[in-house]
Amino acid sequence: MLIGMEDKPLRVLACGDVEGRINALFNRVNAIQKKSGQFDLLLCVGEFFGTSEAEAEWEAYKSGAKKAPIHTYILGAASQETVKYFPNSDGCELAESITYLGRRGIFTGASGLQIAYVSGREAQQEPAPSHCFTSKDIIALAAPLLSNSKFRGVDILLTSQWPRGVWQYGNSPETDTKFCGVSSIADLTDKLKPRYHFAGLEAVHYERLPYRNHVVLQENAQHVSRFIALATVNNPAKKKYLYAFNIVPMKNMDPAELVKQPQDVTENPYRKPMKDGKKEKPPPSMTGAEEEPVSQFFFDLGQKKPQHQQHHHGRKRQTDGDRPNYPKQPRRPPQPTGPCWFCLASPEVEKHLVISIGTHCYMALAKGGLTPDHVLLLPIGHYQSVVDLASEVVEEMEKYKSAVKKFCKSRAQRCIMFERNYRSQHLQLQVVPVPMEKCSTEDIKEAFMTQAEEQQMELMEIPAHTDLKQIAPPGTPYFYVELDTGEKLFYRIKKNFPLQFGREVLASEALLNIPMRADWRECKCTKEEEEDQAKQMRSDFEPFDFAHED
Repeated sequence: MLIGMEDKPLRVLACGDVEGRINALFNRVNAIQKKSGQFDLLLCVGEFFGTSEAEAEWEAYKSGAKKAPIHTYILGAASQETVKYFPNSDGCELAESITYLGRRGIFTGASGLQIAYVSGREAQQEPAPSHCFTSKDIIALAAPLLSNSKFRGVDILLTSQWPRGVWQYGNSPETDTKFCGVSSIADLTDKLKPRYHFAGLEAVHYERLPYRNHVVLQENAQHVSRFIALATVNNPAKKKYLYAFNIVPMKNMDPAELVKQPQDVTENPYRKPMKDGKKEKPPPSMTGAEEEPVSQFFFDLGQKKPQHQQHHHGRKRQTDGDRPNYPKQPRRPPQPTGPCWFCLASPEVEKHLVISIGTHCYMALAKGGLTPDHVLLLPIGHYQSVVDLASEVVEEMEKYKSAVKKFCKSRAQRCIMFERNYRSQHLQLQVVPVPMEKCSTEDIKEAFMTQAEEQQMELMEIPAHTDLKQIAPPGTPYFYVELDTGEKLFYRIKKNFPLQFGREVLASEALLNIPMRADWRECKCTKEEEEDQAKQMRSDFEPFDFAHED
């Protein structure tokens, strides 16, 4: 094969219902090819054959007296009258260069172009008439494709009937949509994710705006789909019945090129918004025994055990000093409803671990840190997660993040940050510097992805500039990692999330190779050692500390 042949686009023509006007169709195709060169194939949807008076026209092709000017692929009968033209329901060549694809199936061209097809109309009764398809046909077509974990979609889908509801979120077709299309085709289309979907039978031309196949920011980007309905050949209103396009088979395309999103892309018409939302109950208020003991990070509870247990049972009760109207005052940060080991103002905080204090945030050494420079970035007020933060807090958190990144870079380290909004009541953004010579960013990403997969969790890549609020409304339990390149990996926690996951990955052999330090409880130091570490960290970080300058 010639170099470059693989990604050479195929030139394809698609056509609506021919209804026996075969000469008219091929004359038009000849005119197009004369003007703009040869096309590779012609795909016909809807009813190819017509009433008996057109029979003579077909005879000329069938006998070989006339020949199609292009490789033509057609769908089967869409009415009882035209069944007689199809000797075999499994597909066959009907005349030279005119091929009947079959009832339903997948046709793969030599170039790797993958075309899925379903002939006829949806059956209304059992047993189904021969010009109809049943749910069994749909299942038989979709199952083998969907069982392949590498399946991303088909290049082209040909159906005679429209998918029901394809117009949702898009432009409207010029036809009464009340009786238009069937939901079995809509379900099939949603599953097969065709890049182009052609249909006929409605005698109108309708090009829907392209739509997405992924949920923005919750799933990795996928290619868009285009639905195009075509009119009948030679219709008196001169509605468009032929559509020309170029396509490079998906399997030969650069993935980044394939998933490019056009400006006018819309939501997916087949997925009802809130479908998942309704099923998902808000997470239980993270209280009581659900909560992980807060001592996890850098607050040594020591003799305060009884208070800690009290705190577990009495979290919901407001103490006398709590005024429920706090949050309503605009600038007052939210207050905890019980003792919190992370609120800077609370007596529980071990002040000796604090490295830097800003206006809204502060930085502290992690208790039982993975490495001596493992720190936490925390809001001063009581916020549960990044998505709950007030805008001025977000702004300062970003300042801290960029200061820490510069600090790590100056020490030839990669700055890896992660947050777990699950069984925790005060936001802690963990910052673990990883020496550059230990591993590449790619290694770190790979380790997170692989170890998540091993625990049946799917980490999603999300764009670097994404605001987490768009993906995780307040109250959503999640885990997210930010790599030194700004790339982010996100996982929406369903249930039973391993609390030490972020630490375990970074401590693993592939990265820091300190597996014995994966559990913070194994890494406790005396108060003196902590004071020394914090003092060292304060002096190292000082040149980068914007709060210190103020």
